[in-house]
Amino acid sequence: MGPFHARRPGIGFAAKGYDLTDFQAFGLDAHILKTLSGLGFTAPTPIQAKAIPVVMEGRDIMGLAQTGTGKTAAFGLPLIQHLLSALGRPAPKTCKALILAPTRELVNQIALNLRSFTKGTPLRVNSVVGGMSINAQIRTLAHGSDILVATPGRLMDLVKRQAIRLDSAKFLVLDEADQMLDLGFIHTLREIARMVGQPRQTLLFSATMPKQMTEIAAAYLTDPVRVEVAVPGQTADKIEQAAHFVEGPAKLALLKDLLSADADALSLVFARTKHGAEKLSKSLASAGFATGSIHGNKSQGQRDRTLKAFRNGEIRVLVATDVAARGIDIPGVSHVYNYDLPEVAENYVHRIGRTARAGADGKAVALCSAAEYNLLVAIERLTGITVETASGERPQRAMGGGKAKRSGGRGRPNGGGKPQGKPAAAKKPFDPMKAASQRNKKKQQRARSFRAA
Repeated sequence: MGPFHARRPGIGFAAKGYDLTDFQAFGLDAHILKTLSGLGFTAPTPIQAKAIPVVMEGRDIMGLAQTGTGKTAAFGLPLIQHLLSALGRPAPKTCKALILAPTRELVNQIALNLRSFTKGTPLRVNSVVGGMSINAQIRTLAHGSDILVATPGRLMDLVKRQAIRLDSAKFLVLDEADQMLDLGFIHTLREIARMVGQPRQTLLFSATMPKQMTEIAAAYLTDPVRVEVAVPGQTADKIEQAAHFVEGPAKLALLKDLLSADADALSLVFARTKHGAEKLSKSLASAGFATGSIHGNKSQGQRDRTLKAFRNGEIRVLVATDVAARGIDIPGVSHVYNYDLPEVAENYVHRIGRTARAGADGKAVALCSAAEYNLLVAIERLTGITVETASGERPQRAMGGGKAKRSGGRGRPNGGGKPQGKPAAAKKPFDPMKAASQRNKKKQQRARSFRAA
């Protein structure tokens, strides 16, 4: 019996009376605690403090937390503890734990973090994503995986090729589940869930909580514990948000001025489409900025090399689309620029969540044209704040006739109040046909956004 199979922590370590501000209080293995100390982990984040005890007790969980709050460790550490406490290596073409994430970048980031947590242990962490050699992935999976991190699409390709069986997996994690819904993975998720072994422990984590998430929770989770450390749609407190009201032709010149004013900063710039991101990146590069881009037209190798250069500071400005947004976990990012505002308001929360990581400060700047003002109004309604006007004049009305909200405050909850408008009208009777039409419209909008990115 190896050193990591010596004991299994008893249930109830997180009983009342424990001060869960120290990782030792969770009952984690001594080797895990030593590894965390070496990685600079001192005290658990709020989502870790709430989620780790629940996961250690074997309960299903539905976790809601902003991006950049340490969700990977929240599910990864107790998962590793469970696996270290279980005897035996995984059989060929099987896995003991399956983690699903919506994008290649997020899968790679999760796998990187888990490998750092499991360093020096017998656990094998593998990852599979699209855009990479499927034959190489088949060879890797042939040896078995303790933890497999995957995108749903590539995982299904490998299942169909009989390169992996999921019936041995006793842990299923759905990370950034809301984006997997946005990207149309709902049917794939259902198919995968039916293949995973039973009984199992299922962990669902999300930064937002759309209505469909309740259906997902009911289908996949058994008597789950809801762990919530953020109001749906809330942005991180340490992000200073501002908007420049500028028309399209002047956007590029303004962005160059803003980037030049903070030339030493690591800046992330969001564009709406693949073509737009590439064009913007080339324009910035020709102006002398150290720039790179990641989007759906880039190969996985190109995206990995660009992210590595950005992380190392060789590239100071990274232009990206929403598809790659949630996989970017670089603590040094100090500025996020929305060159194009997102068509789905929730994506704004995920975009600006790339800054102010791990308690740092950050700035989120929106470049808003008159045609995009309705998108900004939708963002303000979702987040419950009024974004501060940095320059230009805020339009009097949103496109489509909605009255513009008053500017004020500092772009933070309760700092400037909620957008002020007309008093709420009397509630209209529920119209199921109209509601269905609105849901279909939103789905089509998300699909267009995904195809463009």
